[in-house]
Amino acid sequence: MSRIGRLPITVPAGVEVKIDGSVVTVKGSKGELSHTVASPIEVSLDDATLSVTRPNDERLSRSLHGLTRTLIANMIEGVTNGYEKKLEIVGTGYRVQAKGSNLEFALGFSHPVNVEAPEGITFTVENPTKFSVAGINKQQVGEVAANIRKLRKPDPYKGKGIRYAGEVVRRKVGKAGK
Repeated sequence: MSRIGRLPITVPAGVEVKIDGSVVTVKGSKGELSHTVASPIEVSLDDATLSVTRPNDERLSRSLHGLTRTLIANMIEGVTNGYEKKLEIVGTGYRVQAKGSNLEFALGFSHPVNVEAPEGITFTVENPTKFSVAGINKQQVGEVAANIRKLRKPDPYKGKGIRYAGEVVRRKVGKAGK
C-alpha cells in the first residue's frame, strides 16, 4: 500500500469539496480548483475527510495512488493559504520593477524583458532585486517562477542572474592565472 496514498486528507473549515464522478472540485477563500482523477483511482468524502483508494495493485494504479492524493492535498492547501515562490536578482545593474500586474526586468540585455502575469498569478516586488510569484495553483506558481529564472540563470563563475531565495549557487574557479 502506498504510504502517501493511504493517508487521509482532512478538509479544513471554510473549504468546500465536491466529487462529481471523476472530477474533484475544491472551493475555498482564495479561489476554486478542479482536478480530473485518473480512471482506476477513486476518491470518497466522509464528513471532513477525503480518502483516495485504488482497486488493485497493478503498476498504473500504484503509481497514480500517491500522486492523486498529493494533488488533491495541494489543491486544498492552495485554496486556503496559497503558494508563493520568492526570487532574487544578483548582478550589477540587474533589477525588476512592477508595470501594473506585469514585471519588467533589466538583465544586462540591450532591451528590457517584460513578463506578463498569467491568470491566477500575482507578482509582488519588494525592492529592485527581490520579488515573489504567488497563486493558488502550486504547479502554475512553480512553472512561472522557473520560466522567470530561465531568463537569466545564475552564472557559476560570477554568480550573477535570477535565483530562488536561499538558493546556493556552486561557484567555479575561473582561468588559472600565472
